[in-house]
Amino acid sequence: MLDFHRADLARLAARDRLRMLAPQRGRDFASNDYLGLANSPRLAAAIAQGVAEGVPVGSGGSRLLRGNHPEHEALEAEAAAFFGAEASLYFSSGYTANVAIMATLPQRGDLIVHDALVHASMHEGMTLSRATAVAAAHNDAGAFEDAIRTWRGQGGKGTPWIAVESLYSMDGDTAPLAELYAVAERHDAMLIVDEAHATGVFGTRGQGLATPGERVVSLHTCGKALGCEGAQVAGPAIVRDYLVNRGRGFIFSTAPSPLMARAVREGLRILADEPERRASLHQRIALAGERLGPHGALAQGTPIMPLILRDNGRTMRAAEALQERGFDIRGIRPPTVPVGAARLRLSITLNVEAADILALDQALSEVLA
Repeated sequence: MLDFHRADLARLAARDRLRMLAPQRGRDFASNDYLGLANSPRLAAAIAQGVAEGVPVGSGGSRLLRGNHPEHEALEAEAAAFFGAEASLYFSSGYTANVAIMATLPQRGDLIVHDALVHASMHEGMTLSRATAVAAAHNDAGAFEDAIRTWRGQGGKGTPWIAVESLYSMDGDTAPLAELYAVAERHDAMLIVDEAHATGVFGTRGQGLATPGERVVSLHTCGKALGCEGAQVAGPAIVRDYLVNRGRGFIFSTAPSPLMARAVREGLRILADEPERRASLHQRIALAGERLGPHGALAQGTPIMPLILRDNGRTMRAAEALQERGFDIRGIRPPTVPVGAARLRLSITLNVEAADILALDQALSEVLA
């Protein structure tokens, strides 16, 4: 019984790809808590106030049954205004939201052209979609356009959907959104933008990198820079209505906690009220680029700085050595990244100070030697 599973785990271990859960330890160079809000007193106070007012911990059911709460609807209205969209819909996680977007919105006869490096959640949704899906070379707007033209030339008559991340979670680079939007306009396509790692970090108020519009659907996770949990899908009102009616990941899921919705509302207010957080983060990003870049970390002006070591074993040994020196840094291996692209994913957040970045500079000198 379960012999296949034991053998599969053994194969992963032999290739230095076996995953294990590990506790938080040392200075935070691993999380996506970019603005340091996960332990924010303002979020804690918002939760406490919600409890005092009788906001329930659990929703008690799906949104279409009894689980719809005024906190959900208030959050969605505020999120739509914050992200400049016509409407927004709250999901329990970014993964669930991405699966629902990709599985539900593109229809049979449509084409999905996705960046080769989009998140696993998008791939999961595409396996459930009735549309044809093809990959385009990473961050190559011309490749997206070529794919659409080829499809049209072969008789494709539906809607093209362009799917990208605005800030790539493992490579730390940003998508050419203006060029992709121009492609979408030329070919009457829709643009799906996963803003998970850009929300709170970029934009005049932390609203991300995408420009809202009638052909843009954006996903904003609440569990990264916002310090909470869940995700907002923002876009035209018809997208919200269609997901409510056809999105199985929304329809058949218990609604998120109303208390968490209250916390996310406060998180959006913090983004608007405290722009100095973003300014401080970008100062740390610049310092990290100066000090960690010479070690091989890719510094691209974003909080994600991959240090590609290629070999799985070397990557995990380096991560362990850095953890022993007091730095919470994790090794990333295939299949999360391509074979031969194992890396240390260095994440810059407000949970570390300039002194911590300088200390990591010294530690990398020792470990990589």
